[in-house]
Amino acid sequence: SMPKASSSSHKQAPAETSEAREQQMINLAMNLAEKKLRDGSASNSIIIHYLKLGTARAEVEKTKLQAETDLAVAKMKSLESQAKMEELYAKAIEGMKTYQGNTFQEEYYDEE
Repeated sequence: SMPKASSSSHKQAPAETSEAREQQMINLAMNLAEKKLRDGSASNSIIIHYLKLGTARAEVEKTKLQAETDLAVAKMKSLESQAKMEELYAKAIEGMKTYQGNTFQEEYYDEE
């Protein structure tokens, strides 16, 4: 048979700071809330607390996903805009080269 988990696992070393003690208390409270939720003895306030927590987390996740989507769309539009500008610059440069070429040729022919 498998050895039983020692009951000393419930006894934690005393916390060295108030923050660590607070974390221990939070862990104990969450463990007790989980036990009560599992065995059906949880009070309405415990049930409502975890339902609200789940709802809040879902809202945060939804907001985060929307922000990521908006950012991706903005990046895509920026890249498209950049590509259009590069195309316009290329056409403008090509136009200037053609114009300079024509001007040069016209001046050359005028002298003959």
